[in-house]
Amino acid sequence: MKVAIIGASGHVGTALLRALGDEPQVDDIVGIARRLPDVTRDPYRAARWERIDIAVPTADAAGEERAVARLAEALVGVDVVVHLAWLIQPNRNRELLRRTNVDGTRRVVAAMERAGVGRLVCASSVGAYSGVRDDDRRDESWPTQGIRSSHYSADKADQERVLDDAEARGLSVARVRPALVFDGYAGAQITRLFVGALVPPRLLRPGTLPILPLPAGLRMQVVHGDDLADAYRRIVVGGADGAFNIATEPVLDAEAIAAIVDHGRHVPVPPAALRPLLHAAWRLHAVAADPGWLDMAMRVPVMDTARARDELGWAPSHGAAETLREVLRAIADGTGTASAPMRPRRRWPHDQLPPGDVPAGRSDAPTTAADGHRVPVGIDRELLGLYLSDHLTGATAGVARIRRMATAVADTELSPDLGRIAGEIAAERTFLRELISGLELRRRPYRQAVAWLAERAGRLKTNGRVTGSPMTPVLELELMRSAVIGKLGGWETLAALAPDLGLPVETFRDLADRARAQAATFEELHARVLPDAFRRDDR
Repeated sequence: MKVAIIGASGHVGTALLRALGDEPQVDDIVGIARRLPDVTRDPYRAARWERIDIAVPTADAAGEERAVARLAEALVGVDVVVHLAWLIQPNRNRELLRRTNVDGTRRVVAAMERAGVGRLVCASSVGAYSGVRDDDRRDESWPTQGIRSSHYSADKADQERVLDDAEARGLSVARVRPALVFDGYAGAQITRLFVGALVPPRLLRPGTLPILPLPAGLRMQVVHGDDLADAYRRIVVGGADGAFNIATEPVLDAEAIAAIVDHGRHVPVPPAALRPLLHAAWRLHAVAADPGWLDMAMRVPVMDTARARDELGWAPSHGAAETLREVLRAIADGTGTASAPMRPRRRWPHDQLPPGDVPAGRSDAPTTAADGHRVPVGIDRELLGLYLSDHLTGATAGVARIRRMATAVADTELSPDLGRIAGEIAAERTFLRELISGLELRRRPYRQAVAWLAERAGRLKTNGRVTGSPMTPVLELELMRSAVIGKLGGWETLAALAPDLGLPVETFRDLADRARAQAATFEELHARVLPDAFRRDDR
């Protein structure tokens, strides 16, 4: 059996590689990830790897086609796809999270259909379920509308709709809905995703805190990463489909959590009072988790796991209290593995920042290729961000100017070409904005605002005449052609950097070709309007 794991370098992907490494029914594993792990080390040596970003931004339909085709190429000959790729951070970049979590799943389904792969095993979550106000157990038939104030839950629910559509089109889909996944391998990653840099990790070692404030009414289910991986293994080799709740007993209430984290002493805090404090701490970058996680924790149902036990023969080998204690020790120690998202903590607090919170110009930031962020350390993030922001500023001004030009010549022969190019430049600006977002770089919106205002102010120029001048189209076309040539240089630069950034070179080559075509069109239009621009009107 040939298995492809999308998101194989992450937490659950790493555990699944361990589980499948000795599975006799699996003879080939394709690991797919945006950042490749150290493939010379276990468990990553068990797979052959493809570097693919399922959230890569695209400039047009051709780019989207290329993204799906690239993934489909990696899936040819695969018997089952396990889709684990998911972003929790940077949670201030909602656009990137959704493009990965929901749109990325659509790309996976489309690529599977193209490659002829008929089975999908997909990571869903307890967070996909609709919220409740009780502790009754719910099986897999409970509605999956999510808890909309949590971005994680909202995306999991919307991913479920993508899976519904895939099933309707004939794909066999298994949905794995685990509780919180903890183990000793993920201490550093969990700290980056949920705690952040300002909390000393040693405080979370079991028995360290003298007293623990907890939301009143909190209860949670957990599962050890190895036990979850065993459930995935059973689904993969057994051919099961449908939904499976995966969680370890018992359910942990506030008393049980406090007995592990501190000395059994906790202070119940009303969630309504805690939420604004968490929101303020998140806004100040004091903690990594946003308040949506509190909303989800207080309202997700307690899952009934009978189906996994009865149909898969699954039984966890780690208890809930043992699992929580193990991950707290791992958080304190900063443990990890040889992959970018799972890398161990080198030193606190510099390597405890959540993705997206890397300070500009920091010389003491992590310095390995697996640095956990989207720009490799060999490229200066600050300079690249400034460069792309300047091009976005130019695109913002360019869109406003060419739209004005197209409106001004609406009834002339120039209108069709200018209208077409206006649409192209607007789409390119959107793509550039998504690219900056996807690379987790600062967009510097004040620059775009200044460009927009400058372009509006520029409209006051009349070339010496209150009603404008025949020379105006000449100058405008010359200005736009110069701007397009500058844009061409930007696309060529990105084509050169694309391999290091994990981006498709062809996307930027296509955009460069389009810029050349736009420049040629401006030259042609310039030649049309030039003969009459300087003629005297003696009438």
